[in-house]
Amino acid sequence: MLAVVIGGLYAAGMYLMVRRSIVKMIFGLALLGNAANLLIFTVGRLTRGRPPHVPVDGVLSPLPVADPVPQALILTAIVIGFGVQAFALVLIKRVYQTVGSDDQDEMTTENKGQGEDA
Repeated sequence: MLAVVIGGLYAAGMYLMVRRSIVKMIFGLALLGNAANLLIFTVGRLTRGRPPHVPVDGVLSPLPVADPVPQALILTAIVIGFGVQAFALVLIKRVYQTVGSDDQDEMTTENKGQGEDA
């Protein structure tokens, strides 16, 4: 079931990434980031109820414990993803104020028109 959700997120993210609107492209980027996080979560075989740390008494349980590496990777990816999305949103706002549209084709045609006039 989780594989279907991950596949759906990748498909929706790729679909939004190829759209002409830059806002939709950012939403697609967010969906791709969440899909990648879920993929790492699934591949990392996180176990439920098994903490990834050593108890205070220092005795490790004989049962397998959770691997902390996927958790650290996902946490890092979430923080970096928020930073990239915030930067992209500010960049889009500035581009929209300058050009007046978020359509990539209109931005290209306006730039060609300005280049020909100059």
